[in-house]
Amino acid sequence: MRTIEVDTTDKRQVSQFLQLPFRLYRNIPQWVPPLAGDAALQLNRKKYPFYKHSDAAFFLVLDERDEALGRIAVIDNSRYNEYHKERTAHFYLFECENHPAAAQALFDAAFAWARGRGLDKILGPKSFSPLDGMGLLVKGFDHRPALNIPYNPPYYADFVEAAGLVGFDDEMSGYLDAKAVQFPERLLRGADLVSKRYGLTVTRFKTRNDLRPWVPRIHKLYNDSLAGTYGNVPITDDEAKVLSEQILWFADPTLIKFIMKGDRPVGFCLGYPDISAALQRTRGRLFPFGWADILLELRRTRWINLNGAGIIEEYRGKGGTALLFAELYRSVADNPRYLHADLVQISSVNDKMQREVKDLGVDFYKMHRMYQRAL
Repeated sequence: MRTIEVDTTDKRQVSQFLQLPFRLYRNIPQWVPPLAGDAALQLNRKKYPFYKHSDAAFFLVLDERDEALGRIAVIDNSRYNEYHKERTAHFYLFECENHPAAAQALFDAAFAWARGRGLDKILGPKSFSPLDGMGLLVKGFDHRPALNIPYNPPYYADFVEAAGLVGFDDEMSGYLDAKAVQFPERLLRGADLVSKRYGLTVTRFKTRNDLRPWVPRIHKLYNDSLAGTYGNVPITDDEAKVLSEQILWFADPTLIKFIMKGDRPVGFCLGYPDISAALQRTRGRLFPFGWADILLELRRTRWINLNGAGIIEEYRGKGGTALLFAELYRSVADNPRYLHADLVQISSVNDKMQREVKDLGVDFYKMHRMYQRAL
Protein backbone atom coordinates (compact mmCIF):
# COMPACT_ATOMS: atom_id res chain seq x y z
CA MET A 1 0.00 0.00 0.00
CA ARG A 2 1.32 3.46 -0.87
CA THR A 3 0.03 7.04 -0.81
CA ILE A 4 0.53 9.38 -3.75
CA GLU A 5 -0.35 13.00 -4.38
CA VAL A 6 -2.29 13.16 -7.62
CA ASP A 7 -0.57 14.92 -10.48
CA THR A 8 -3.58 16.80 -11.86
CA THR A 9 -1.96 16.85 -15.33
CA ASP A 10 -1.76 13.03 -15.36
CA LYS A 11 -4.93 11.71 -16.99
CA ARG A 12 -4.59 8.23 -15.50
CA GLN A 13 -4.25 9.47 -11.93
CA VAL A 14 -7.12 11.94 -12.36
CA SER A 15 -9.27 9.15 -13.78
CA GLN A 16 -8.44 6.91 -10.80
CA PHE A 17 -9.48 9.68 -8.44
CA LEU A 18 -12.74 10.39 -10.26
CA GLN A 19 -13.75 6.78 -10.93
CA LEU A 20 -13.21 5.36 -7.44
CA PRO A 21 -16.74 6.23 -6.16
CA PHE A 22 -18.36 4.38 -9.05
CA ARG A 23 -16.69 1.18 -7.85
CA LEU A 24 -17.40 1.80 -4.16
CA TYR A 25 -21.10 2.54 -4.70
CA ARG A 26 -21.83 0.11 -7.49
CA ASN A 27 -24.25 -1.86 -5.27
CA ILE A 28 -25.65 1.10 -3.32
CA PRO A 29 -28.82 2.38 -5.03
CA GLN A 30 -29.03 5.57 -2.94
CA TRP A 31 -25.78 7.07 -4.27
CA VAL A 32 -26.08 9.83 -6.86
CA PRO A 33 -23.02 10.61 -9.02
CA PRO A 34 -22.04 14.23 -9.55
CA LEU A 35 -22.19 15.82 -12.95
CA ALA A 36 -19.07 14.41 -14.59
CA GLY A 37 -17.93 17.74 -15.99
CA ASP A 38 -18.23 19.48 -12.62
CA ALA A 39 -16.28 16.71 -10.84
CA ALA A 40 -13.44 16.83 -13.38
CA LEU A 41 -13.31 20.62 -13.27
CA GLN A 42 -12.37 20.58 -9.59
CA LEU A 43 -9.04 18.99 -10.53
CA ASN A 44 -8.38 21.37 -13.42
CA ARG A 45 -6.02 24.04 -12.14
CA LYS A 46 -6.24 26.04 -15.36
CA LYS A 47 -10.02 26.28 -15.63
CA TYR A 48 -11.51 25.99 -12.14
CA PRO A 49 -12.07 29.50 -10.68
CA PHE A 50 -11.08 28.35 -7.18
CA TYR A 51 -7.40 28.18 -8.16
CA LYS A 52 -7.31 31.88 -8.93
CA HIS A 53 -7.17 32.59 -5.19
CA SER A 54 -6.51 29.29 -3.36
CA ASP A 55 -4.98 25.82 -3.60
CA ALA A 56 -5.74 22.16 -2.97
CA ALA A 57 -4.08 18.75 -3.10
CA PHE A 58 -5.53 15.36 -3.95
CA PHE A 59 -4.28 12.07 -2.53
CA LEU A 60 -4.80 8.43 -3.44
CA VAL A 61 -3.91 5.30 -1.51
CA LEU A 62 -3.03 2.48 -3.91
CA ASP A 63 -2.71 -1.25 -3.29
CA GLU A 64 0.05 -3.52 -4.61
CA ARG A 65 -1.71 -3.70 -8.00
CA ASP A 66 -1.97 0.12 -8.17
CA GLU A 67 -5.72 -0.06 -7.67
CA ALA A 68 -7.16 2.84 -5.66
CA LEU A 69 -8.27 1.97 -2.14
CA GLY A 70 -9.21 5.51 -1.14
CA ARG A 71 -8.97 9.20 -1.95
CA ILE A 72 -9.15 12.60 -0.26
CA ALA A 73 -8.87 16.28 -1.18
CA VAL A 74 -7.39 18.82 1.22
CA ILE A 75 -8.11 22.49 0.61
CA ASP A 76 -6.40 25.74 1.56
CA ASN A 77 -9.15 28.28 0.90
CA SER A 78 -7.48 31.65 1.32
CA ARG A 79 -10.75 33.56 0.98
CA TYR A 80 -12.29 31.54 3.82
CA ASN A 81 -9.28 32.15 6.05
CA GLU A 82 -9.11 35.86 5.26
CA TYR A 83 -12.84 36.28 5.92
CA HIS A 84 -12.82 34.36 9.21
CA LYS A 85 -9.30 35.34 10.35
CA GLU A 86 -8.27 31.69 10.60
CA ARG A 87 -5.66 29.24 9.31
CA THR A 88 -7.97 26.34 8.57
CA ALA A 89 -7.75 23.53 6.03
CA HIS A 90 -10.80 21.71 4.71
CA PHE A 91 -11.01 18.06 3.70
CA TYR A 92 -13.41 16.93 1.02
CA LEU A 93 -14.11 14.12 -1.47
CA PHE A 94 -13.10 11.47 1.06
CA GLU A 95 -13.93 7.99 -0.23
CA CYS A 96 -12.43 4.71 0.93
CA GLU A 97 -12.84 0.95 0.90
CA ASN A 98 -13.61 -0.51 4.32
CA HIS A 99 -9.88 -0.45 5.03
CA PRO A 100 -8.87 1.39 8.23
CA ALA A 101 -5.15 1.59 7.39
CA ALA A 102 -5.87 3.16 3.99
CA ALA A 103 -8.21 5.71 5.57
CA GLN A 104 -5.61 6.67 8.18
CA ALA A 105 -2.96 7.04 5.48
CA LEU A 106 -5.22 9.45 3.59
CA PHE A 107 -5.80 11.63 6.62
CA ASP A 108 -2.11 11.55 7.53
CA ALA A 109 -1.27 12.85 4.05
CA ALA A 110 -3.94 15.56 4.29
CA PHE A 111 -2.72 16.67 7.74
CA ALA A 112 0.91 16.81 6.59
CA TRP A 113 0.05 18.89 3.51
CA ALA A 114 -1.99 21.34 5.59
CA ARG A 115 0.74 21.70 8.25
CA GLY A 116 3.25 22.33 5.49
CA ARG A 117 1.23 25.37 4.48
CA GLY A 118 1.13 26.76 8.01
CA LEU A 119 -2.48 25.77 8.68
CA ASP A 120 -3.35 24.87 12.27
CA LYS A 121 -6.83 23.29 12.02
CA ILE A 122 -8.74 21.07 9.64
CA LEU A 123 -12.50 20.69 9.24
CA GLY A 124 -14.89 19.06 6.86
CA PRO A 125 -16.15 17.56 4.76
CA LYS A 126 -16.39 21.01 3.18
CA SER A 127 -16.25 21.81 -0.52
CA PHE A 128 -14.27 24.22 -2.64
CA SER A 129 -17.42 26.25 -3.12
CA PRO A 130 -20.02 27.53 -0.63
CA LEU A 131 -22.65 26.40 -3.12
CA ASP A 132 -22.19 22.67 -2.38
CA GLY A 133 -23.46 20.54 0.48
CA MET A 134 -21.25 19.73 3.44
CA GLY A 135 -20.72 17.20 6.17
CA LEU A 136 -20.54 13.43 6.53
CA LEU A 137 -23.82 11.52 6.41
CA VAL A 138 -24.48 9.99 9.85
CA LYS A 139 -28.26 9.48 9.65
CA GLY A 140 -30.59 8.62 6.78
CA PHE A 141 -28.57 6.06 4.84
CA ASP A 142 -31.72 4.52 3.36
CA HIS A 143 -32.60 7.74 1.53
CA ARG A 144 -31.27 9.23 -1.67
CA PRO A 145 -29.53 12.58 -1.14
CA ALA A 146 -30.72 15.83 -2.61
CA LEU A 147 -28.78 17.23 -5.57
CA ASN A 148 -25.16 18.13 -4.67
CA ILE A 149 -25.54 16.78 -1.11
CA PRO A 150 -23.02 14.10 -0.03
CA TYR A 151 -23.79 10.43 0.50
CA ASN A 152 -21.44 7.92 2.16
CA PRO A 153 -21.46 4.53 3.91
CA PRO A 154 -21.93 4.42 7.71
CA TYR A 155 -18.36 3.26 8.38
CA TYR A 156 -16.85 6.55 7.19
CA ALA A 157 -17.66 8.14 10.55
CA ASP A 158 -15.47 5.55 12.30
CA PHE A 159 -12.55 6.39 10.01
CA VAL A 160 -12.92 10.14 10.49
CA GLU A 161 -13.12 9.83 14.27
CA ALA A 162 -10.18 7.39 14.36
CA ALA A 163 -8.12 10.11 12.66
CA GLY A 164 -8.79 12.36 15.66
CA LEU A 165 -11.57 14.52 14.24
CA VAL A 166 -14.50 15.46 16.48
CA GLY A 167 -18.01 16.44 15.43
CA PHE A 168 -18.98 20.05 16.07
CA ASP A 169 -22.06 20.80 13.94
CA ASP A 170 -24.91 18.81 12.43
CA GLU A 171 -26.66 19.79 9.21
CA MET A 172 -30.27 18.56 9.20
CA SER A 173 -32.30 17.84 6.06
CA GLY A 174 -36.04 17.41 6.32
CA TYR A 175 -38.74 15.63 4.37
CA LEU A 176 -41.94 17.48 3.64
CA ASP A 177 -45.06 15.78 2.30
CA ALA A 178 -46.03 18.48 -0.13
CA LYS A 179 -49.74 17.72 0.02
CA ALA A 180 -50.13 16.86 3.70
CA VAL A 181 -48.38 19.82 5.33
CA GLN A 182 -50.60 22.57 6.70
CA PHE A 183 -48.85 25.85 7.31
CA PRO A 184 -50.47 27.47 10.39
CA GLU A 185 -52.89 30.16 9.30
CA ARG A 186 -51.62 32.48 12.04
CA LEU A 187 -48.11 32.31 10.54
CA LEU A 188 -49.42 33.12 7.09
CA ARG A 189 -51.28 36.09 8.54
CA GLY A 190 -48.14 37.08 10.44
CA ALA A 191 -46.08 36.95 7.25
CA ASP A 192 -48.64 39.15 5.51
CA LEU A 193 -48.51 41.65 8.41
CA VAL A 194 -44.70 41.75 8.22
CA SER A 195 -44.95 42.36 4.50
CA LYS A 196 -47.29 45.32 5.01
CA ARG A 197 -45.46 46.78 8.03
CA TYR A 198 -42.09 46.96 6.34
CA GLY A 199 -43.22 47.43 2.76
CA LEU A 200 -41.89 44.06 1.63
CA THR A 201 -43.17 42.40 -1.51
CA VAL A 202 -42.51 39.05 -3.15
CA THR A 203 -41.43 38.78 -6.77
CA ARG A 204 -42.43 35.52 -8.45
CA PHE A 205 -41.64 34.10 -11.88
CA LYS A 206 -43.39 31.95 -14.43
CA THR A 207 -40.75 31.40 -17.13
CA ARG A 208 -36.97 31.36 -17.48
CA ASN A 209 -37.21 34.51 -19.58
CA ASP A 210 -38.94 36.24 -16.66
CA LEU A 211 -36.19 35.05 -14.31
CA ARG A 212 -33.12 35.71 -16.46
CA PRO A 213 -32.76 39.50 -15.85
CA TRP A 214 -32.93 38.94 -12.09
CA VAL A 215 -30.26 36.27 -11.77
CA PRO A 216 -27.26 38.66 -11.72
CA ARG A 217 -28.72 40.33 -8.62
CA ILE A 218 -28.33 37.11 -6.62
CA HIS A 219 -24.58 37.73 -6.23
CA LYS A 220 -24.86 40.76 -3.95
CA LEU A 221 -27.99 39.42 -2.24
CA TYR A 222 -26.30 36.10 -1.45
CA ASN A 223 -23.28 37.84 0.03
CA ASP A 224 -25.38 40.33 2.01
CA SER A 225 -27.45 37.52 3.49
CA LEU A 226 -24.29 35.85 4.86
CA ALA A 227 -23.60 38.65 7.31
CA GLY A 228 -23.26 37.22 10.81
CA THR A 229 -23.38 33.56 9.69
CA TYR A 230 -20.34 31.45 10.56
CA GLY A 231 -18.62 29.14 8.11
CA ASN A 232 -19.79 30.86 4.96
CA VAL A 233 -17.73 32.96 2.58
CA PRO A 234 -18.90 35.63 0.14
CA ILE A 235 -18.92 34.24 -3.38
CA THR A 236 -16.73 35.67 -6.13
CA ASP A 237 -17.89 36.90 -9.52
CA ASP A 238 -16.87 33.57 -11.05
CA GLU A 239 -18.80 31.59 -8.42
CA ALA A 240 -21.79 33.85 -8.93
CA LYS A 241 -21.66 33.04 -12.64
CA VAL A 242 -21.71 29.31 -11.84
CA LEU A 243 -24.68 29.82 -9.48
CA SER A 244 -26.50 31.83 -12.13
CA GLU A 245 -25.98 29.13 -14.75
CA GLN A 246 -27.16 26.48 -12.28
CA ILE A 247 -30.32 28.42 -11.52
CA LEU A 248 -31.15 28.97 -15.17
CA TRP A 249 -30.37 25.36 -16.11
CA PHE A 250 -31.90 23.41 -13.22
CA ALA A 251 -34.47 25.66 -11.58
CA ASP A 252 -38.21 25.68 -11.96
CA PRO A 253 -38.85 29.45 -12.18
CA THR A 254 -42.04 29.09 -10.13
CA LEU A 255 -39.86 27.90 -7.21
CA ILE A 256 -37.63 31.00 -7.22
CA LYS A 257 -38.79 33.92 -5.05
CA PHE A 258 -37.25 37.31 -4.26
CA ILE A 259 -38.32 39.37 -1.25
CA MET A 260 -38.12 43.04 -2.16
CA LYS A 261 -37.98 46.34 -0.33
CA GLY A 262 -38.95 48.68 -3.12
CA ASP A 263 -36.50 47.93 -5.94
CA ARG A 264 -33.98 46.31 -3.58
CA PRO A 265 -33.86 42.51 -3.13
CA VAL A 266 -33.51 41.69 0.59
CA GLY A 267 -34.25 37.94 0.63
CA PHE A 268 -34.56 34.90 -1.59
CA CYS A 269 -35.84 31.31 -1.79
CA LEU A 270 -34.39 28.82 -4.25
CA GLY A 271 -36.09 25.57 -5.19
CA TYR A 272 -34.99 22.96 -7.74
CA PRO A 273 -36.68 19.97 -9.32
CA ASP A 274 -34.73 16.91 -8.17
CA ILE A 275 -32.88 15.34 -11.14
CA SER A 276 -31.05 12.71 -9.07
CA ALA A 277 -32.77 9.80 -10.82
CA ALA A 278 -31.49 11.03 -14.19
CA LEU A 279 -27.94 11.44 -12.86
CA GLN A 280 -28.06 7.84 -11.63
CA ARG A 281 -29.19 6.60 -15.03
CA THR A 282 -26.62 8.62 -16.99
CA ARG A 283 -23.77 8.16 -14.44
CA GLY A 284 -23.50 11.94 -14.34
CA ARG A 285 -22.62 12.33 -18.01
CA LEU A 286 -24.35 14.94 -20.13
CA PHE A 287 -23.06 13.61 -23.45
CA PRO A 288 -23.96 12.16 -25.78
CA PHE A 289 -27.56 11.71 -24.56
CA GLY A 290 -27.51 12.43 -20.84
CA TRP A 291 -28.72 16.00 -21.26
CA ALA A 292 -31.96 14.75 -22.84
CA ASP A 293 -32.61 12.42 -19.90
CA ILE A 294 -31.97 15.28 -17.45
CA LEU A 295 -34.33 17.63 -19.31
CA LEU A 296 -37.00 14.93 -19.20
CA GLU A 297 -36.45 14.44 -15.46
CA LEU A 298 -36.81 18.19 -14.88
CA ARG A 299 -40.33 17.94 -16.28
CA ARG A 300 -41.49 14.70 -14.69
CA THR A 301 -39.90 14.50 -11.22
CA ARG A 302 -42.28 14.72 -8.27
CA TRP A 303 -39.52 15.80 -5.88
CA ILE A 304 -38.17 19.27 -5.24
CA ASN A 305 -35.11 20.38 -3.30
CA LEU A 306 -35.54 23.55 -1.25
CA ASN A 307 -31.87 24.40 -1.16
CA GLY A 308 -31.15 28.04 -0.55
CA ALA A 309 -32.95 30.68 1.46
CA GLY A 310 -31.63 33.82 3.03
CA ILE A 311 -32.52 37.29 4.17
CA ILE A 312 -30.27 40.22 4.95
CA GLU A 313 -29.51 40.83 8.61
CA GLU A 314 -31.57 44.02 8.73
CA TYR A 315 -34.82 42.04 8.40
CA ARG A 316 -34.03 38.85 10.36
CA GLY A 317 -35.42 40.14 13.63
CA LYS A 318 -38.41 41.85 12.08
CA GLY A 319 -40.37 38.85 10.84
CA GLY A 320 -38.51 38.47 7.56
CA THR A 321 -37.78 34.82 8.38
CA ALA A 322 -41.52 34.16 8.78
CA LEU A 323 -42.04 35.65 5.34
CA LEU A 324 -39.38 33.30 3.95
CA PHE A 325 -41.10 30.30 5.56
CA ALA A 326 -44.43 31.33 4.10
CA GLU A 327 -42.91 31.54 0.63
CA LEU A 328 -41.21 28.15 1.01
CA TYR A 329 -44.60 26.69 1.94
CA ARG A 330 -46.34 28.35 -0.98
CA SER A 331 -43.64 27.07 -3.34
CA VAL A 332 -44.66 23.54 -2.40
CA ALA A 333 -48.40 23.88 -1.81
CA ASP A 334 -49.22 25.98 -4.86
CA ASN A 335 -47.67 23.58 -7.37
CA PRO A 336 -49.80 20.45 -7.92
CA ARG A 337 -46.97 18.68 -9.74
CA TYR A 338 -44.75 18.16 -6.68
CA LEU A 339 -45.55 15.54 -4.06
CA HIS A 340 -42.33 15.48 -2.04
CA ALA A 341 -39.88 18.13 -0.86
CA ASP A 342 -36.40 17.95 0.64
CA LEU A 343 -35.55 20.94 2.85
CA VAL A 344 -31.78 20.84 2.64
CA GLN A 345 -29.19 21.24 5.41
CA ILE A 346 -30.28 23.51 8.24
CA SER A 347 -27.44 23.84 10.74
CA SER A 348 -27.88 22.78 14.37
CA VAL A 349 -26.45 26.21 15.22
CA ASN A 350 -29.70 27.61 13.84
CA ASP A 351 -31.79 25.71 16.40
CA LYS A 352 -34.60 28.28 16.30
CA MET A 353 -35.12 27.71 12.58
CA GLN A 354 -34.97 23.95 13.10
CA ARG A 355 -37.73 24.15 15.73
CA GLU A 356 -39.90 26.38 13.58
CA VAL A 357 -39.52 24.13 10.55
CA LYS A 358 -40.22 21.00 12.60
CA ASP A 359 -43.45 22.60 13.81
CA LEU A 360 -44.56 22.78 10.17
CA GLY A 361 -44.48 19.00 9.88
CA VAL A 362 -40.97 18.59 8.50
CA ASP A 363 -39.37 15.24 9.40
CA PHE A 364 -35.62 15.68 9.87
CA TYR A 365 -34.69 12.34 8.35
CA LYS A 366 -31.11 12.98 7.22
CA MET A 367 -28.17 14.39 9.15
CA HIS A 368 -24.68 15.37 8.02
CA ARG A 369 -21.98 16.01 10.61
CA MET A 370 -19.11 18.44 10.36
CA TYR A 371 -15.82 17.38 11.98
CA GLN A 372 -12.69 19.26 13.06
CA ARG A 373 -9.36 18.82 14.82
CA ALA A 374 -6.31 20.89 15.64
CA LEU A 375 -3.16 20.27 13.62
